[in-house]
Amino acid sequence: MDAAQALADLTEISAQIEAAVLADHDGSVVASTLADDGAAKSFAEAAAELLSAADEVRTEPGSDSLVQVEGASLDGSVFVARDDRHLVAAVTKPRPTVGLVFYDLKTCLRMLEREEEAKAAKATKTATPRRTTTKKKTEEAESESS
Repeated sequence: MDAAQALADLTEISAQIEAAVLADHDGSVVASTLADDGAAKSFAEAAAELLSAADEVRTEPGSDSLVQVEGASLDGSVFVARDDRHLVAAVTKPRPTVGLVFYDLKTCLRMLEREEEAKAAKATKTATPRRTTTKKKTEEAESESS
């Protein structure tokens, strides 16, 4: 599953989400449900800035960085969640089920992380040459030649 598929799955399982973007922490778009690339870029950058700004106003020095934030209005909400590598941001309809939306966003991030780990493991596996003989076969061959 790639990033675009992770977002497609997200919007399929969460009827409350109207649009979503998946980005790197700096706001660089990885995938988006928005048709306009400029809008996707602006949304991703704003989501990264929202997390950063919310983190700056926290009163607990030395605490961990925020991993999720929600902004709500009468027209709908904006949600942002992040992990170690990516952030996902979504716009919802008014009065969403907050816990469920955050759960769905974090599931999207986990699915993407698993896919990236699987690709990395596969790349490592194909880059490592396979041994063609085992120790037992080598020993049998040596004993037969003696």
